[in-house]
Amino acid sequence: MKTKTKIGWTATFLVFFSVIGCQKFLETPPDMRTVIDDPQKVSELLTSAYPRANYITFMESLSDNTGDKGPSAGAGTAVNRDPWMFQDVQNVSTDSPVNYWYACYRAIAAANQALKVIAEADNPADYVSQKGEALVARAYAHFMLVTLFARAYDPLTADTDPGIPYVTEPEDAVLKKYERHTVSYVYDQIERDLVEGLPLIDDTRYRVPKYHFTRAAANAFATRFYLFKQEYEKVIEHANNVFSGVSIVSLIRTVNTAAFRSMEYYAKQQWHTHFENPANLLLVEAGSIWGRSYASYRYGITTPLLGELFFGANVTGGTYAYMVYGGTELVYNIPKFREHFVTTTINAEYGNPYNMIPLFSGDEVLLNRAEAYAQMGDFDRSIEDLNTFASQKVYVSQNNPVYNPAQHTITRAKLRSFYGSDNLKQNLIDATLDFKRREFVHEGLRWFDILRHKLPVIHQTADRRETYVLGPNDPQRLLQLPEEVVLAGIQANPR
Repeated sequence: MKTKTKIGWTATFLVFFSVIGCQKFLETPPDMRTVIDDPQKVSELLTSAYPRANYITFMESLSDNTGDKGPSAGAGTAVNRDPWMFQDVQNVSTDSPVNYWYACYRAIAAANQALKVIAEADNPADYVSQKGEALVARAYAHFMLVTLFARAYDPLTADTDPGIPYVTEPEDAVLKKYERHTVSYVYDQIERDLVEGLPLIDDTRYRVPKYHFTRAAANAFATRFYLFKQEYEKVIEHANNVFSGVSIVSLIRTVNTAAFRSMEYYAKQQWHTHFENPANLLLVEAGSIWGRSYASYRYGITTPLLGELFFGANVTGGTYAYMVYGGTELVYNIPKFREHFVTTTINAEYGNPYNMIPLFSGDEVLLNRAEAYAQMGDFDRSIEDLNTFASQKVYVSQNNPVYNPAQHTITRAKLRSFYGSDNLKQNLIDATLDFKRREFVHEGLRWFDILRHKLPVIHQTADRRETYVLGPNDPQRLLQLPEEVVLAGIQANPR
């Protein structure tokens, strides 16, 4: 007989929550729960298997993409200020690390509930694609947790570095003991779920594929995972899967064409995170005030950073085509996020703000492959990928917005001249990281490269009186676990 699983939509997915919250769920009458007993309902359940929270705010503040605009920009909110000063964020609400931690475990709980239904079904063959999505989604949420709340993967220390709890069963106990395991263990579990789940995914099942792990999105995730794991041949393999049968340029965000440049500001905002934008491989809706705040946050793009990031020289010899708006450092920004505001009732003037967050893009996949080629010593292919990327990002000048291959093509000689080193491999890696840094301004992904390459970050206040330094082995590189999780017995990160 088919097993019918009952879940509470508003409470089931909260992991590591307070005893009172858990008790309230366990005491919820069955008639207040939804019966999950067919593939369609499992598919609906899996819409909750993606972390619906924004990581960009604190990841961007931690990185070298932010400077201090000074007191005229205000005091700064905790989620923007504390990570910039390399301090634990004294805030647990929207856009905070604590909020993101819980969102990841809510997503994991949804994936686990779906997997439980599938395992108990009489007709498991009807749930193959849902199983694939659930496994990859579970892997992704755990990957983000171990990346942000544990030490970056290092093959020399991963067997002893504390990881995060890898949860594989639905939550049904008030007080359940969890272990952090090791980073190596967590990576093994992520890889197991990813390898098993990816081949099962069926893109034709999705009504709006960009909101789910399609084959392309799952392969994009694999390129990021294996880049962290330093298995570069697998990065290349999965990147090739993303680009199989399509033009690579078609999956890259183009910023140097007349068509894009002529779009008005709000249209650019909307297009950047739109599901019809072919560069976006996976999008998630997250409750967030990032879209309304990132331009005006105190710790953001300053005038010196503006010159360093976008108006300085680059290895192509051309000019970056990214369009910066604002007119003053108080609001410098590239239009990337358009807020969606949902009122609590039809006539209400208050409600909840949301942003669409691009979790994976063709741009990241291409640059991941470029770095992997460099790491593997395939320098010509790495240069080819960098040139493909640059062809969509640079032009001669604002007065002559045309990409000129004869002028802009990256060569070994240009790499040597620009970076001043005879080490071609390192020059290629540096060029890749430079491109990534600029491409993902306001998106937080620079923090991943800082973690992987153990890059130092130096922040200086506008008055130059205080300097904050984050060294390669600084414990503040690991976000701190939520206080209630530590109180429940899980080891805190060092401070």
